[in-house]
Parts: sequence; C-alpha cells; structure tokens
Amino acid sequence: MNTMQAEGFDLIGDIHGHGQPLRALLEKLGYRRRDGRYRHPARQAIFLGDFIDRGPEQRGVLDIVRPMVEDGAALSVMGNHELNALAFHTPDPGSEGGHLRERSEKNVAQHRAFLDEHTHPTALDQAIAWFWQLPLWLDLGEIRVVHAAWDRRALEIVNPQVADGNRLTDELLERASRRGSPEQDAVENLLKGIEATLPHDGHFHDKDGHPRRYMRLKWWLYPDGQTWRTMFLGPPSVAETLPDVPLPPDVETGYPDTAPPVFIGHYWMTGTPTVQATNVACLDYSVARDGGKLVAYRWDGETSLRDDRFVWVGRG
Repeated sequence: MNTMQAEGFDLIGDIHGHGQPLRALLEKLGYRRRDGRYRHPARQAIFLGDFIDRGPEQRGVLDIVRPMVEDGAALSVMGNHELNALAFHTPDPGSEGGHLRERSEKNVAQHRAFLDEHTHPTALDQAIAWFWQLPLWLDLGEIRVVHAAWDRRALEIVNPQVADGNRLTDELLERASRRGSPEQDAVENLLKGIEATLPHDGHFHDKDGHPRRYMRLKWWLYPDGQTWRTMFLGPPSVAETLPDVPLPPDVETGYPDTAPPVFIGHYWMTGTPTVQATNVACLDYSVARDGGKLVAYRWDGETSLRDDRFVWVGRG
C-alpha cells in the first residue's frame, strides 16, 4: 500500500515502549495482525516517533512498527528519542572515545529501558539502522507530520542537508550535535519544539523535576498580543506561574491558518484530546505516565481538524 492508495490516515502519537496500548489502539482502529504484521484493509497509519525509552516493551514496539513501515502499511517520522539514540550510539569524531550524545548519568538513565532490551549487538545494530531511515518530517501535500514543530526557518536550514526522504546524514547528525550550531537549533526545533528563555532568571520544573529557564512555545500562534503565560506549551499549573507580560519582539512563531493540517507529538498533553488549532493537532497524551493515553487521529481529508476524530486507549 502506498500513500496514494490509502483511503485515510490514522496518525498515532508517542508510544515510548508501551506495546500493549499500541496493540489495543491498532485493533480499535481496525488493523488486524496476519503473519505477525498489522495492516488495515484500506487505511494507512502514520507514527509520530518516540517509539523508545521509558516503557516495558522496547523491542516489542519496534517489532510492531518496523514491519508496518517496511510493508507500506504505515509511514513514520523520527522523534527526539530516536535522534538522541542515534547520537548516543554514534562515536564523536572530535572526541577520542566519546559519542555525539554524552553518556552522562542523566542521559544513560533516560535511555536505560532501551539499553536493557538491546544488550545483544545484532538487536542494537538493527534498531539503530532503522532509526537512520526515519524522516525528520513528512509533507504529503494535504497534511504535514513532524514530531514537535513545523518551523519554516528550521526547515530552510535542514532541507539542503538531508538525504533522500528527509533523512539524517552522518554529517547532519554531527552538526546537529554541536551546541549552538544552526543545525542543532534547527533539528531541535523540529523534534523538540521551539523555545524561548524566560526573563529575569525565571524558571520552572519540568515533568522530570529538572529546573528549566527556557519554555516551549505554542509555535502555531503568532506572538502579537501574546504573553509568556499564554504562549507556554505545557501544564496549566505551570503556565499560571509564568509572567503575564508580552514576549520580546525577537520571538518568531506562527503557522498560517490556511496551511495544510499538521500533526505533532512530543508535548505530554493531558485531559481529553482536542485540537490545538483548526489545522494543528498534538497526539502525545502521556502514555508513559500513569493515567496517560495512546492517541490517534483518523484523518479523512478534512482541512479543519475536529475533536470527534480522536481515538484513544488507556494503558490498561
């Protein structure tokens, strides 16, 4: 099956090693397993990345998703956790014995669930090789898919440097791993979100308890008339603590309401799934957290996204 033959797309948010909800969601969406592989008779899945880290079935999730993509039953983009894994497992040519992602205590702990299930070199090599094949974004004409933010300026930087199919190259991964480089800023905007530094040494604590001086922005909104509080992309309880004053004039965000619908993951949303704008939908509803959901959006050609198109399952 290719994209032209599919009657519709089922876009699926961050899975993070949670195989049981993934199987339940695919079944709920009408995908059936034959010869060990899931497929829908008429539709195509699109995965938004972040298959790994945190959950109890690191290999199990890849054993479901990878054959679907290879068979044409699904498409996928890369998540920031796959990006981190590539850098973690790629030697740094500029540092003897080092890697492009530092093997610090924090980074090893974040990657621990994946490492524990990929102790055999063959399994590890196969997973990493597949991550290299994942595109950074998809532009299918009628819809767009990226893990965190559809950032025009980032795309302009990265687009001339990607391999066929919007894939990372060795050179781009190395540049994107160099702190402060244009490539790092661009790739992180696409896969981790657009951020701005809070004024006056302001900070908050993220979901893992780490203090943050920078905040993720609702990048689809134009900053005119917005404040730090209204532009914050994260828990409402945190937003209430942020300054209710305008953002500085150098903040550039905004996604035209006439642009094709774009689907994202990454942001650990809570509550009942809902669209962020008429043409923006986030599908990450924190399946890795107690009480979280694995969420899909059933897209059938609509240009204005609708809340009644979300489908989800709990961790169960």
